[in-house]
Amino acid sequence: IQELLRVMRTIDDRIVHELNTTIPTASFVGKVDPGQTCKELYESLIDAHTKRERIIKNCISQTSAVVKTLKEEREKAHEDAALLKQLRKEQTKLKLMQSELNVEEVVNDRSWKVLSHLIVMMFCRNRQS
Repeated sequence: IQELLRVMRTIDDRIVHELNTTIPTASFVGKVDPGQTCKELYESLIDAHTKRERIIKNCISQTSAVVKTLKEEREKAHEDAALLKQLRKEQTKLKLMQSELNVEEVVNDRSWKVLSHLIVMMFCRNRQS
């Protein structure tokens, strides 16, 4: 799942590049609609963030259910070392998924700050024109 999330976070990782290509230079101002491009980038970010959050929360839900089941089984079979090992493995996976939610929050926050900066720059540029 971490590899999938890494790939899905490409848009956030490349946000500065995306914004640099969104804001047209003086020679391209009339050829590119920065408002439309910004809107498309905004919609792409919303979509990416929503999909990633849904995937992470789904994994947390599924893993939580497995952990609950394993805990119930463990209560019945205290001496089962393999069951204990599996329970610990699933609990570790659950903690990892929960930490991914925190990572997601930081990544999303960073992207929104950069995008907000772009909007301010575009607004200031338009006011100067």
